[in-house]
Amino acid sequence: MSNAHSSHAEGDFGASVKSYLAGFVLSVILTGIPFWSVMTHSFDHDTTLWIVVAAAIVQIVVHLKYFLHLDFSKEGRINTFSFLFTALIIVMVVGLSVWIIYAANELMM
Repeated sequence: MSNAHSSHAEGDFGASVKSYLAGFVLSVILTGIPFWSVMTHSFDHDTTLWIVVAAAIVQIVVHLKYFLHLDFSKEGRINTFSFLFTALIIVMVVGLSVWIIYAANELMM
């Protein structure tokens, strides 16, 4: 039985494992840094908050690249644009919904 839905060729298995391991190691590091920052209280509150936010943003990029394999290569361009369009629509729907709720709340006061 042929696996028509496979995204990797048979000879690409080593590269795939290497990519997943690199993503895993980076994810562990990007989880450990904010955890250490929060648990040791080495920085003031604002600096710790920025460390956590920065590590979260970098970790999102790592997950998109190493686990979802989103990139701008010829093969991955369609998936990347589909993901970006979906993210834009979700951000717009959530953002505009919050804006409408706050505006309605202001009008009720």
